[in-house]
Amino acid sequence: MKYLLFFITLVSVSTAQARCYSMTEFEAEQGLRIHSELMVISLNCQHMHHRSGNLQVQYRDFTRRHASLISLYEGTMKQFYARNGSSNPERAINDLRTQLANRISNDAARMKPNVFCKAYGDRITQALRMDQNKLRRWAATPFPGHPVSRPVCAKG
Repeated sequence: MKYLLFFITLVSVSTAQARCYSMTEFEAEQGLRIHSELMVISLNCQHMHHRSGNLQVQYRDFTRRHASLISLYEGTMKQFYARNGSSNPERAINDLRTQLANRISNDAARMKPNVFCKAYGDRITQALRMDQNKLRRWAATPFPGHPVSRPVCAKG
């Protein structure tokens, strides 16, 4: 009975962990959300003049500057999906990116383009100014309005 209880507890913990993120996975999803949002902003605001310059160029600069971190985040999420039974982790990461981009795209669709760009355009400029450590701190910060798709596993 003692061993059965241990096995049930072990299975329950493993199942719970499959449904939750480590802090590293949390940061990775948030980092990909930030990158996806910046992409949507740059695409929606590319035709408009912004006080800080061309947002699409700034987005490309941001992506190039942080390419290794973005790749690390994608790799972390692919490992999460593979470990949790995804038959196609690459597809899962693409689906996640689409889901993340759609959230801010819905905001863009509800707002007039100039209002959207005025409200969100500065995010690209701010992100471009960040070094890798500051960007990682931003990605590791929980934001109630932007929950990740899975809870963070309880520490214990």
